[in-house]
Amino acid sequence: MRFRASQAAVAVCGDLVGEDVLLDGATQDSRAVTPGCLFVPLVAGRDGHDFIGAAMEAGAGAHLTSGPTGPGTAIRVPDTTVALRTLGATARDSTGAQVVGVTGSVGKTSTKDLTAAVLARTGETHAGVRSFNNEIGVPLTLLGAADNTRFLVVEMGARTEGDIAGLCAVARPDIGVVTTVAAAHTGVFGSLQAVAHTKGEILDGLPLDGCAVLNADAPDVMGQAGRARCPVLTFGHQGEVRAQKVVVDDFARSSFRLESPWGRIDVRLAVHGAHMVANALAAAATGLFLDVPLAEVAAGLAEARLSPWRMDVQRAPNGLTVINDAYNANPTSMLASLDALVAVAVTGRRIAVVGLMAELGDEEAPAHAAVAEQAAERGITLVAVGTDLYGLEPLAEDAVADHLDDLALGSADAVLVKGSRVVGLEVLAGHLLEG
Repeated sequence: MRFRASQAAVAVCGDLVGEDVLLDGATQDSRAVTPGCLFVPLVAGRDGHDFIGAAMEAGAGAHLTSGPTGPGTAIRVPDTTVALRTLGATARDSTGAQVVGVTGSVGKTSTKDLTAAVLARTGETHAGVRSFNNEIGVPLTLLGAADNTRFLVVEMGARTEGDIAGLCAVARPDIGVVTTVAAAHTGVFGSLQAVAHTKGEILDGLPLDGCAVLNADAPDVMGQAGRARCPVLTFGHQGEVRAQKVVVDDFARSSFRLESPWGRIDVRLAVHGAHMVANALAAAATGLFLDVPLAEVAAGLAEARLSPWRMDVQRAPNGLTVINDAYNANPTSMLASLDALVAVAVTGRRIAVVGLMAELGDEEAPAHAAVAEQAAERGITLVAVGTDLYGLEPLAEDAVADHLDDLALGSADAVLVKGSRVVGLEVLAGHLLEG
């Protein structure tokens, strides 16, 4: 989104220092600066103000600051995080795009990616990168949309009750998608009911002419449906938009017959894992409500690609099949990834390298034990990294690569790599793909 520094200063009640330059988008990362963007220094583990000079040198047009000003144009504010949120809300006020908000315990980013691919078939579409789904990522997504954007897809995450409501106050979605409710971050929320109520916050402010796109197969999702004042469109086995005759190929990609009130069509996904069918149905339902023709919905789903480290299935030079699903993990996504490992057609060993599933609270020990049991039932060899919760002697992070190298893995074998972000197993996946 293009805006003048003076407009930004007025919006955030800040003081403009320097020239009134034209800005385009925003970033909080000095390494991700684009020409003419607004640099937003945040104070967290590190003080972003220390990187103002680098950001301006890299081509930023101006910067916010709650401390000393750097070179070039600056906008002085009391709190840069608050100012960013205000700018995001201002960007939302300025756009004529249809805004789709996506939340849920599992599948948010993949559903965001699939939805963006569907909507892009009929109009300029902008979606957040990776998992930009918090009080920083949502405003940045809004500010990053081009002026001619027709569809804007915003992912919304939560760690406490009220988080989704806060993000909705900034993004004000027209369509609210809830993928599912599952045991993720329950150690923070305290209960599954609290998770469900928080995800349901996306429904509270939807406009009368909007739509709530809900997973009909998730009772905890449907239990929130009464909060929406707008029409409800369901997806899933029991939904209005559903998949029939699902077939999974040797590379864990799904094909199915999409059935909906708008008609039927065959769909073949390029993304991996049978669990992606539900995410694709959510994306299809959103597109169909927004008048994307059925054929274009199928085409968008067929060409969609996912954000990094999510069900990325590749073959290493030595023929080893590597499933990199290392971005995050909870019991639901872990089971889906194990099933994907089983679905991949190999004749040799199936190995799952798994790290901690974080923030499960009282469910931590039984949840990890259940994953170990499910792996055994599927004939999968489990390799635990950095935690003994799986009931196995764990390997240290710096010893896993050598352990797998000693196994002499090859074209007959497949390895899944999955754990919560704190583990950082994507590095291991990269090592395996070097073959």
